[in-house]
Amino acid sequence: MKKLLHMNIIARYSIVFCLINWLCTNPFFAQNTATDLLTKPWKAFWIHHQNTNPNGYGVYYFRKSFELSNKPNSFVIHVSADNRYKLFVNEKMVSLGPARGDLDHWNYETVDIASYLKTGSNIIAAQVWNEGESRPEAQISFRTAFILQGTSEKEAFINTNETWKCLKDDSYAPLVFNINTYYVAGAGEIRNLEKYPKNWQSTTLNDEHWQNAQKLFNGMPKNFFRYNGFSTGWRLIPSSIPAMELRDERLQKIVKLEGNLAISSDFPLNKQELSIPAHTSVSIILDQGYLTNAYPNLIFSGGKNVSISLKYAEALFKEFPIKANRNDIEGMKFIGRIDSLIADGTDNQKFTTLTFRTYRYVQLSIKTNDNPLVINDIYGTFTGYPFSLKSKIKSESPELNNFLAIGWRTARLCATETYMDCPYYEQLQYIGDGRIQALVSLYNTGDDRLVKNALNLMDISRTPEGVTSSRHPSYTPQYIPTFSLWYIGMLHDYSRYGSDLAFVKAKMGGVRQVFEYFKKYQQADGSLKDVPYWMFTDWVDFKEWNDGIGPNSHGNSAMLDLQLLWAYQIAVDLETKFGMPELAVRYQKTIDLLKKTIREKYWDDKKKLFADRIEKDIFSQHTNSLAILTGIVSKEEIPQLTSQLLTNKQLAPASIYFKYYLHQALIKAGLGNDYLKWLDKWRENLSMGLTTWAETSDLTNTRSDCHAWGSSPNIEFYRTILGIDSDAPAFKVVKIEPHLGDIKNISGEMPHPEGSIRVDYRLVNNKLKAIIELPNAIKGRFIWQGKTYLLKGGINTIKI
Repeated sequence: MKKLLHMNIIARYSIVFCLINWLCTNPFFAQNTATDLLTKPWKAFWIHHQNTNPNGYGVYYFRKSFELSNKPNSFVIHVSADNRYKLFVNEKMVSLGPARGDLDHWNYETVDIASYLKTGSNIIAAQVWNEGESRPEAQISFRTAFILQGTSEKEAFINTNETWKCLKDDSYAPLVFNINTYYVAGAGEIRNLEKYPKNWQSTTLNDEHWQNAQKLFNGMPKNFFRYNGFSTGWRLIPSSIPAMELRDERLQKIVKLEGNLAISSDFPLNKQELSIPAHTSVSIILDQGYLTNAYPNLIFSGGKNVSISLKYAEALFKEFPIKANRNDIEGMKFIGRIDSLIADGTDNQKFTTLTFRTYRYVQLSIKTNDNPLVINDIYGTFTGYPFSLKSKIKSESPELNNFLAIGWRTARLCATETYMDCPYYEQLQYIGDGRIQALVSLYNTGDDRLVKNALNLMDISRTPEGVTSSRHPSYTPQYIPTFSLWYIGMLHDYSRYGSDLAFVKAKMGGVRQVFEYFKKYQQADGSLKDVPYWMFTDWVDFKEWNDGIGPNSHGNSAMLDLQLLWAYQIAVDLETKFGMPELAVRYQKTIDLLKKTIREKYWDDKKKLFADRIEKDIFSQHTNSLAILTGIVSKEEIPQLTSQLLTNKQLAPASIYFKYYLHQALIKAGLGNDYLKWLDKWRENLSMGLTTWAETSDLTNTRSDCHAWGSSPNIEFYRTILGIDSDAPAFKVVKIEPHLGDIKNISGEMPHPEGSIRVDYRLVNNKLKAIIELPNAIKGRFIWQGKTYLLKGGINTIKI
């Protein structure tokens, strides 16, 4: 039976291959322009190495040698692989990818390699790897393969086919990191450098003993009109994001040494050699000084068959999972992902990882035999989405500037080819995290490409039921329906602060499908009951909270009803401006019904609070924050309600994540001048030695030390303290309403789709002088102590 099934699969592939081959040789489908890459089969083939497990762990090299009579002015190629690749032209890396997506939206990168080419002999070489069952959760895969396509007939001779050479690298094996928590970011590497094919990307290498690559089938663009229903593996789309940043950075210092070895005090900050004698065991803990994402680089000489390991950690542990101050070393345990090497004895051996590592601390352990070893250098190469910081604040408060710096570092480490919840443990793009991360990007950089990429990926993850995946890309489906509601909020945010309103309009159909999913679980009174999947709201350690799910009664929950109400209110604005106004009218009826139901079911008139469930026995900051944000709290009720949000210890507390919504509620209630007083959890992070914001509020038991959902001060310092906010789609109108609190002098600027917004505030004897500069085409309003002043494009000076 298995043999018959195998034969059927082979026959199927043969049919697909023949059909695609006919399409590609048919003159009707001949490629003439770069745009044909988006609509016609590629002339380049997906290629692979013969006689290897197509879905198993493996590292492979593909090479193409060629001669050029002249150095070209332009030489554009398009390249992709499964799982990943590093592309070299004449020994210099020119591309790394592909940017993560799914099989129906498989990215390729476009690179002009002309500057790397030369007259005479040239070589294009790619390292391609598949991590098999050890691959990260965020890595979707079809099978190991590589493709490279020239953009026109001029470059066509470089297209991947059987003329390319290939070789399997047997020096690699996976080293799985087992830890008693949710870890899905991939394995470490075992490397036997004696088996490593040196100079595989060199023009001087004789590759006659390499195999010719095997063709699979031609590349197929996503938008190609098919005449058959067969899957062709990857449906190619051009990557919408730029190449990742790569920048060398030095580890700062040694914080612990075990073994009899003399080391200079400025190693490894300053490059210098470190000699380890024969028959020596040494363990060195190196401190980067701050958390980072980087490719480690270790250069060493000699030491044939010497064992070397590199271990990476965000922080050390008292006893897993308990942490202490992140600067503590003595008496702590080093637990982390490991790379293990065996030296081959030659000079200037170099190790770097296939994928980046996340670390503050690196433990370098070496055990020599009869052969001594010399460490020539050790350093990291930082990587991340190439954001350019365009916002800044100048104030007299070192704390404020420190918060901004740490928040920015956190946001950067959680952004590569997608947003990530955390770089060390998961590397998954969750919607709940992504909404806050997107606003940090827009307020601090103005770069909307990763925001739009995230919204695209969320949108295409939606199931036929209508609910989006909680995270995407991910090869294991996971659904958090409440995150589908935050997706609507994230799209609404982009409509206000982004610039591409056509992009927003194109997403409105998906918004409607999300509501169709929830309609199936709405009762006659509008409230939700027994919604399936993981109804996560926040990580809270409090009675009746389980696995991030707030209290409920027989499937009913105020918290869930309020999130649905909020999403409907957001959708009314979206439909009115970008979709179907008549649908907004229907949504408004649902809103009115939900408001009435929530008041009747959950308002406790004695406690002056909204309860989490019908029994009115459990209360939270979450439910009552959402009640303010959705406007179901009367003006008379707000003072007592906000007082309890700040002081009532019987309320389940919002974590560092949901404090974003708690703070939004308090600001809406008129308490924005107290914003800096609400940041004690962030101050606790600093006092515990963190250099990024932690995942949860319990800093001794938090899993991840880096979650960008904690970077919300990088939004609110601009939106609340400086008061800069959008007042119309695409930020076409600006509202500026500062909440200075005790601050007397502060200035700052942030990016805007039309340029920059700059503000300068000076308070003397309760009199304000405000200088506000808007882009020339933008107008707005300034609000101070309840009075409104109109703003024009250019410089506005207001004295009050």
